[in-house]
Amino acid sequence: MATQVRAGTKSRGIEPLTKRKAWKALQTHYKTVRELHLRNLFADDPKRGERMTAEAVGLFLDYSKNRITGETLKLLIELAEESGLRSRIDAMFRGEKINTTEQRAVLHTALRAPKGASIVVDGGNVVPQVHAVLDKMADFSNRVRGGDWKGHTGKRIRNVINIGIGGSDLGPVMAYEALKHYSERAITFRFVSNIDGTDFAEAVRDLDPSETLFSVSSKTFTTLETMTNARSARAWSLDGLGGDERSVAKHFVAVSTNAAEVAKFGIDTANMFGFWDWVGGRYSMDSAIGLATMLAIGPDNFRALLDGFHQMDEHFRTAPFESNLPVLMGLLAIWYNDFFGAQTVAVLPYEQYLKRFPAYLQQLTMESNGKHVTLDGTEVTYATGPIYWGEPGTNGQHSFYQLIHQGTRLIPCDFIAFGQPLNSLGRHHDMLLANVLAQSEALAFGKTPEQVKAEGTPDWLVPHRVFEGNRPSNTILADRLTPEILGKLVALYEHSVFTQGAIWQINSFDQWGVELGKVLAQRIIPELESKTDPALGHDSSTNSLIRRYRKLKEAS
Repeated sequence: MATQVRAGTKSRGIEPLTKRKAWKALQTHYKTVRELHLRNLFADDPKRGERMTAEAVGLFLDYSKNRITGETLKLLIELAEESGLRSRIDAMFRGEKINTTEQRAVLHTALRAPKGASIVVDGGNVVPQVHAVLDKMADFSNRVRGGDWKGHTGKRIRNVINIGIGGSDLGPVMAYEALKHYSERAITFRFVSNIDGTDFAEAVRDLDPSETLFSVSSKTFTTLETMTNARSARAWSLDGLGGDERSVAKHFVAVSTNAAEVAKFGIDTANMFGFWDWVGGRYSMDSAIGLATMLAIGPDNFRALLDGFHQMDEHFRTAPFESNLPVLMGLLAIWYNDFFGAQTVAVLPYEQYLKRFPAYLQQLTMESNGKHVTLDGTEVTYATGPIYWGEPGTNGQHSFYQLIHQGTRLIPCDFIAFGQPLNSLGRHHDMLLANVLAQSEALAFGKTPEQVKAEGTPDWLVPHRVFEGNRPSNTILADRLTPEILGKLVALYEHSVFTQGAIWQINSFDQWGVELGKVLAQRIIPELESKTDPALGHDSSTNSLIRRYRKLKEAS
């Protein structure tokens, strides 16, 4: 992106979703196709499996096993066009403040823009700032990985613990697990997020404080869970290093924007890595929040990760909707969520390294689009924000696939697989790929009563062994899981989420829903810790539970 653009342009009002011509056409169209079976769709169109595919930047998407026709796709694309999706995409990439409730730009795409790009926000090009932080991260990572960074006693760092929560944890831990094959195995990496003391206790149980570095990730350096864990880490570190306050600067770094609080904690602000208010937490794994990732895989691999993000960004920004991978996936999600009433999406990676990918997507998708009002504050009259969940194959096949195949709920599935294994072991990968292909086939086509009977099944058992089929799925294939491919996969889902939010007319970039519980917790904490019985003003259930907890606490 070489052209210079400026932020601040307001978008014009958009016609309500349910009043749009394409939406009404889709409602009518749904009635004509809802009973169509994938068996018939494939039988009537022998080339369907070749035709309903899209490929870009190293990812291949087969969406032929979806309950759609060519007309469905045409109407969905018309809906995207009527919804102003193209102008919304352009506004995001230009740095306009499309996060209207917080008056912020949404520029996670700037985190992976090349050095030659110019993206102007509030009168300044942010790209040089991004690369200055990346260079600082790279220098620090090289010193730690190379043994030049020493702890307080002169020992090299052999353990790194990332302390954060939400996007400051889910992104780094997912990326670390996904790219473990490329990680520095001489260093142990652990991640602490839960305020439950067990999380911290288990993370440090077998570690030497003199060889342990903590990276504390909190934009404000005041986040309750993160700073509670950080203070426990500080106490643990000092206890193991003779109580010398000077040791904090050698064993703690910060990913934050609050220099005063960082310095107050005892961290040298020269070892503070910043980011910006136009970086949302769940979109921040490729910012300084990814410091632990860079420490694990090295600066070169981290830059390959960023390049993968950028390639998918450019595909999303420029490709026609009919061949645009994130747009197609976003439109299909809307088709099932709003017309078939499907409430969930299963993400099923057939790659053990992606075991935390579904958990990462839960925040990305549900914190972004779990909204009940439109951009102008009116109540939505349609479903938003499906529930994303999943586990790696083949583990899931032996737990919840029963529900997907024969249950009463329609659950669209995304299968993710790779042509080449990172750990070649006999026939394992062929068997793994056979399973992912078989599962998508079985979901689509099932097994009829006639087929079951032909196998010699007694009549009384036939109903139990019938597979209805007609269960939709996407299959995403790539060569192998690399840092670059991981970036492309994450950006694929980021932009699919954006597509859905733009069509639903909601703000995918705020998260006010996480605030109320946090505010109430601050009120309840002193009531739990009070030495005398506090005057309680909650509802009868909460009051009773507080009193019961206080009794349990006193009995310990």
